[in-house]
Amino acid sequence: MSPFSILRRHRVAALLGAALIISPVVVSFAQNPGNAGLSNVVATTQTPVAGITAPNGSFAPVVATTKPAVVTVTTVMKAQPGATDDGSPFDGNSPFDQYFQQFFGDQGIPMPKTPPQQAPRQEALGSGFIVGSDGTIVTNNHVIDGATSIKVTLDDGTELPAKLVGHDAKNDLAVLKVKASKPLPTVKWGDSDKLMTGDQVLAIGNPFGIGTTVTAGIVSARGRDLHSGPFDDFIQIDAPINHGNSGGPLVDVKGDVVGINTAIYSPNGGSVGVGFAIPSDQAQKVVDKLMKGGDIEYGYLGVQIQPVTQDVASAIGLDHPGGARQILGVLDLLAGEAGDDVAGLDAGQEIKDPKDLSRAVADVSPGSKETLNVWRNGKAMQISADVGRNAEDQKTASNGEGGKPSAEQGLRVPSLGLGLTDLTPDIREQLNLADNQRGAVVERVNPDKAASAAGIEPGDVIVAVDRTPVKNARQANQAIAEAGKSGRKSVLLLVDRGDAQIFVAVPFAAG
Repeated sequence: MSPFSILRRHRVAALLGAALIISPVVVSFAQNPGNAGLSNVVATTQTPVAGITAPNGSFAPVVATTKPAVVTVTTVMKAQPGATDDGSPFDGNSPFDQYFQQFFGDQGIPMPKTPPQQAPRQEALGSGFIVGSDGTIVTNNHVIDGATSIKVTLDDGTELPAKLVGHDAKNDLAVLKVKASKPLPTVKWGDSDKLMTGDQVLAIGNPFGIGTTVTAGIVSARGRDLHSGPFDDFIQIDAPINHGNSGGPLVDVKGDVVGINTAIYSPNGGSVGVGFAIPSDQAQKVVDKLMKGGDIEYGYLGVQIQPVTQDVASAIGLDHPGGARQILGVLDLLAGEAGDDVAGLDAGQEIKDPKDLSRAVADVSPGSKETLNVWRNGKAMQISADVGRNAEDQKTASNGEGGKPSAEQGLRVPSLGLGLTDLTPDIREQLNLADNQRGAVVERVNPDKAASAAGIEPGDVIVAVDRTPVKNARQANQAIAEAGKSGRKSVLLLVDRGDAQIFVAVPFAAG
């Protein structure tokens, strides 16, 4: 089982158990929080991180230069009405409420009106850091999302009203601005691309509202995808972060910001040494755009993509896996063909997986042309693509999913463990296929053969074999047989499944 399967399984378990596993690390406080949270802090102990060393035995010099630029962000949320409109002094679910209304209704007496109750003001707490001495502050979008007012508390205790300059929900980033009577202390951006697993880092923020706190740890992993947005590329750290740390900086041993603390993985709501930060190289680009215009427009190619696995690479003649395989062009925005393996952009950025392609395309200005380095028909080539605008309801790349019930009788492909049949009117109706749909329907899949292991399902419609379209089961069978005779280790099938098309590489050796 993959780590991400375990992560998703525990996430579901925690949600059902009313505990949050992966969540924005921001906490809401009532109007009168007092010091109630301190008793909980005393009762909950953190296990110290063993083996952490600092230059010259202390992180104090780093903290002294960075902590003054870390702020607390307090937001006031819109209060929800707390009383009913019928004037009854009882709660609407109270059994006395019915008798109260019947009494006044039967007697013809007007219902007495009770004054509306004021709902308590709701506040949310997070962190941030100053990147401009003029009062420019960076934080997470979820810290300020839905706020009616924002207040920033500086490290020296000064409280200042803040204005929202811009925010981006997809990257979970926001930029604030405050007016101060003097230049404010700042931190500078670092290079997160140089950050390696095992490097020491410090997390700074205001957990639980107890005050600015510094914790130390290491980079546990890079490139974590929490499925919280289209551009997930989190740095995983073991430095303890908790509710209220959201938006605070993750700094390296030089005091440069290499990440923005954003989320935690926890079965109990507290730190268990698994935290996640947005890389500074990703964040800085977004912040610069927000500072200039307030809004961000993302580039959009209009394609569905999937990873190029070892089996897919073998099937298309690549000597190594990697890259993002294009599945289906949408809106004719891409000047390519279904089945291209996108290996890079003309800007020199290498594409290792679909996430790389999503982020690279998003950084391109809508309306411009981009040159893609692709692998097509067994050779490398370049194509030109028009980059469109990514609307809120669109994604730069998505993976096709879906499934349909099986059909009946046909040809058997012994080497792969498939039973294929032709498309008949009854099958078209069962699978909701168009009259002009061509291909071979998967009737049976041997659970002990290669096709089953590769993910082929009954009800799939094979529309192409090694990029050659097939009209029926016999053509599909012949094309698969020819692919086996060619000496390749696997065959590439283009499959219609539900409303999407996917490429599936099926190895012959496992068949």
